[in-house]
Amino acid sequence: MLPREGFLKIGKTGNRPLSSSDRAALIRKGNEQYNSGNVELAKRIFITTGYSDGLIRVGDRCIENGDPLEALRLYWLASAPGKVDALLEQTASVIRRWLSEGE
Repeated sequence: MLPREGFLKIGKTGNRPLSSSDRAALIRKGNEQYNSGNVELAKRIFITTGYSDGLIRVGDRCIENGDPLEALRLYWLASAPGKVDALLEQTASVIRRWLSEGE
């Protein structure tokens, strides 16, 4: 199934660099949006700026809302290996349980 909002190209190549003042202003805006409940807009801002803390917070929210795949993507973008490893271990545990039930 395709994502409702389509695909968002994410990568480190081809991005125009933000000045530190523009990046800081965008991060403030993203934090305001996140705190007011507009998590989707905040996520887009955090992805654009590469703001790791914001990406991790949105990833944590995705876990709470039952979307671990999106959380994994955000943790990966945030370079949060501890979060990525924990989520992958949980996933592996579920798969191991499924396999043992099938025996």
